[in-house]
This record gives sequence, C-alpha cells and structure tokens, in this order.
Amino acid sequence: MSRIIDFIKKETVLFIAAVSAVASMIFVPPNAQYLSYIDFSVLGILFCLMTVVAGFMEIGVFSFISGKLLNKSQNIKVLTFILVNCVFFSSMFFTNDVVLIAFVPMTIGIFGILGSERLIFIIVMETVAANIGSMITPVGNPQNLYIYSFYGVNILDFFKIVLPAGIIGYIIITCIMVFSKNGSIEILFKQGSPVWDRKVLFLLYYAGLFILCILTVLHILDYRICFATVLVSIVILNRKLLKKVDYGLLLTFVAFFIFAGNIERIGVIKTGISIFITGRTYILSVLSCQIISNVPAAMMISRFTGDVKNLLLGVDIGGLGTPVASLASLISFKLYSKSKNSMPGKYLQIFTVYNVSVLILLSVAVLLLNLA
Repeated sequence: MSRIIDFIKKETVLFIAAVSAVASMIFVPPNAQYLSYIDFSVLGILFCLMTVVAGFMEIGVFSFISGKLLNKSQNIKVLTFILVNCVFFSSMFFTNDVVLIAFVPMTIGIFGILGSERLIFIIVMETVAANIGSMITPVGNPQNLYIYSFYGVNILDFFKIVLPAGIIGYIIITCIMVFSKNGSIEILFKQGSPVWDRKVLFLLYYAGLFILCILTVLHILDYRICFATVLVSIVILNRKLLKKVDYGLLLTFVAFFIFAGNIERIGVIKTGISIFITGRTYILSVLSCQIISNVPAAMMISRFTGDVKNLLLGVDIGGLGTPVASLASLISFKLYSKSKNSMPGKYLQIFTVYNVSVLILLSVAVLLLNLA
C-alpha cells in the first residue's frame, strides 16, 4: 500500500488519467476502435525528443554552455538575467521540464549562499521563463506538440499565434528582473569537463538525431522513420538513455487519448461540452490548466473545439498560475524543496504572486491582440 501511495504522489497526473480512462470504459466498452484514439506520431516524436535531450544532458551540454556564460560575472542581477535567458531560449527546443531539471539544481549551487527569498525569486523566474519560452515552438512542450499534430497546424500559422504572446511574455520577465534587487557574490559554480574535447562525436550524433526530430515535427520526415532511427541507434550506442525517458508522460497521453476518445463517442456529452466551450475556449483552457495541468487540458478540450488559436494560447499561458498548472512548475518546486534550508511555504507564496501576475498580464495582452 505504501508503494501505491508513493506512486500516486509521484505520478498524480498519470493516476488521474488512468482512472478517467477506466471510468469512460463503463460507457464505451473496449474494442478495436480504441486504437484509432491514439496519436502514435505524437507518442513517437515525444519519445525521440526525450531520448535525445537525455543524451545532451548526459554529456553536459547545459552545464558547459552555462559555465561559459556565467564564468566572468559576479553581479547578481546579471547572473539572474543570464540564467533566466538560458532557460527561456533553451526551453524552445529541449522542452520546459527538461531544461528546469538541468538549470534549477545549477541555480541552487550558484546562489546557495544567498538568502532563501532571493534564491526562490530566481527559481520562480526560471520557471516562468521555461513555461513562456516553451510556448514559442511546437517542440517546446508536450501540449504544443499534441495540438500541432492534432489540428495539423501549418508551422507559419503556429508562429503567428504564439510569437506575439511569447514576445510580450519575454518583455514582462525582463522588466521584472530589471527592477529586482541588485548585488554581488562570489560565484560557486564549478565548471565541468568540456564536452567539446572528449565527447564531440556524441554531441554531433545527438545533434543529428535532434535534427531528425525537427524534420519529423515539420512533417518532412515520417515519424516511424525517426522513431526507428532513434531507437535502433540508441540501443546500439547508449541504451542506458532509455531508462531516462519519462514513460509516465507517455502513458498519461495514452490514458487521456482513451478517455477523450470515449467521451467523444458519447453523443449527448460531446454536443453539450462543444456548445458550452464555444466562445469560451481561452478562459476554459486557462482555468482547466489550474486544476489538471496544461497537457491533459489540451487533450480534453481539443476534442470539442476547432478554435485552435485560443486553445493553444489558453493551455500555454494557462501553464502559469498554480504549481499544478504545468508539470514543469511542479518539477521546479520539487527540486527546490529537496535543497538545503528550503522554505516550501515561502516558495509557494512567491511563486503564486509572480505566476498569477504574469498570467493576468498575458491574458490581458491576448484579449487586446484579439480585439486588434
């Protein structure tokens, strides 16, 4: 029983998704049509991206780049600006949760001698930056990849939707950092061995696989070719990376595919939800994220609306707000909570203030853009 409770705590979203899927089976018994629910291209691309990014982390790409950028500065404001920008732009390509896993522990190590409130501020800003930066590309977060695939969005149309909000979000983050407190410290960052000297071949190898993933997202390459190439080459060259894939996230997708597919087949429910969502896609997407997080919200609402613009903006901007709104936010909170002298209560307080503030400002900006 203790193992089950620990699993539920660790994989809460997966547990909710599984329960929802099983409950929906009461109304639509399992049959061959279940296979049509699952978007195997999304699962395949997600698997490939997670595997390749795990490879980048293993050879220390993030640490190397950050070490070079941080090496010559001792000003707190400058260091904060550099770290937050690293997170913002990295999350566009390596997903928000992976980038935070790489940068939050590094931040704790660098700013360990600062007061807890200052450290919390920096981690919170990194989390906000990861959630906003990741919204700008299809591969930045799982919900973008899902919506991009589900609706068959053209890449230029995708950028037209998300880029204005992403730029405004970046300006908001920059303004917050500019008006934050200043100071200087002695850097505690320890630069690891250079990846370029000893692991350049692996770097080129993972870069090649990453390019394959991007070509697949752009519909230039079939996802089955990308999946087979990544899987076979990883098994041959570095199979231990397979242990670092977030299979819980993949299973969460499968469970919500089943739940949403079953609900879609129940005519009365589908019609009622579709009517209710019409004209309210953005606000319902934002509010849903606060309760069940942005990935499940995107998968559920997408079945009942064709308003891709407001759904995409809603689940991306909706990743701000509560810690539950984005899996990336939960990751930051867990990493900080495990650090020495952590203050989880204070963290949640500061997190909520900044996240809700940015959420409101971005929502107002989206409203004004829509009116324009």
